[in-house]
Amino acid sequence: MTGSLDIGHTGAGHSDVNHTDTGHTGTGHTAAGLTGLGHMSIDLSKEAAEYGRQALRAFEAAGGDGLVQAAEREPERREALVAPVLAELGAWHLDPRGDAEELEAAAALCRSAGYWALPYPLAERLARPADLDADGLLVVADSYPAGAVAGLGLRWAAVTLDGRRGTAVARPPDATPRTSAFVTGLDVRPLDDQGARDVALGLVLPCWTLLGMLDRAIDLTREHVLVREQFGQALARFQGVRFQLTDAEVERSGAEVLARYALWSVQADREEALDEALDDALALRLAAVEAADVVFRVAHQLHGATGFCDETSLSWISRYSQPLRRLPLGLSATRDQLTRRIGRRGLTGLFGGSPERVAP
Repeated sequence: MTGSLDIGHTGAGHSDVNHTDTGHTGTGHTAAGLTGLGHMSIDLSKEAAEYGRQALRAFEAAGGDGLVQAAEREPERREALVAPVLAELGAWHLDPRGDAEELEAAAALCRSAGYWALPYPLAERLARPADLDADGLLVVADSYPAGAVAGLGLRWAAVTLDGRRGTAVARPPDATPRTSAFVTGLDVRPLDDQGARDVALGLVLPCWTLLGMLDRAIDLTREHVLVREQFGQALARFQGVRFQLTDAEVERSGAEVLARYALWSVQADREEALDEALDDALALRLAAVEAADVVFRVAHQLHGATGFCDETSLSWISRYSQPLRRLPLGLSATRDQLTRRIGRRGLTGLFGGSPERVAP
């Protein structure tokens, strides 16, 4: 590490443009993102970025941090708390499977929802399968399928990483939202093994929600160290603090680049691209969970004890990030799945036309 984050600079932060607009003026990574010259863009379109900014403001106006707090107090009201704002944003009119630009808009919407820890499985609903009568899609583990869907009267489809699909019914929760973050077990009835096209999207969109949570954790921590003082000066003046925040931001920004690439990879409508899309989705999930571990560790360390108190927004963001970090698989199991899938051939990546072989 040769530098540290400029934590006093507020104009270049990732939240200023809904964390996606990097100054590019192209039209985004459409399904035809690979041009004849072999170039592609993995930046979100201007329209998707603007939609994300509007969603960010809409969620704040609807209650911001108060939404998840109200949902935890009255879990039976959590759909009623967020349904009006999602309907106003036109969330359920998005077709992320059928249109590349709407997929980008869905990703931006999920990221904004994560920023405010929206107490609703938005990404899972946007990933709903096109050929099943279901309101949403949950990617689940082979053993003990679960999801953060307690108390919602919705029809769920479930899919495992190897493409086996089923209908899922949420069990009555056996714990309060305070300790469960709305996670409950699922009863899954097998349907078919035609879910290969569902898995990648079902993994990628929740990672965009988690990315929004990382954005918020970084922003909250930056604000905290700028105003809190120790030994007569702001915490932000200490080099050790700057290096810690830099490490966290490097992890967050790396996950963001992979999230953009995985979103582009999901758009490829080719049979032979399905395996690559799933590889990229698992790589994104691994990077996002690893980044979350670093970002939240640094955020809690720099907040001190207050970071674990519900008087601070960080406590809520951190707690409600847990389902996204643990389901369908945690860090070690995700790494194991990715390693088993790609073996020695590696990932195709940004610049390869075909998978690169790893030398023995």
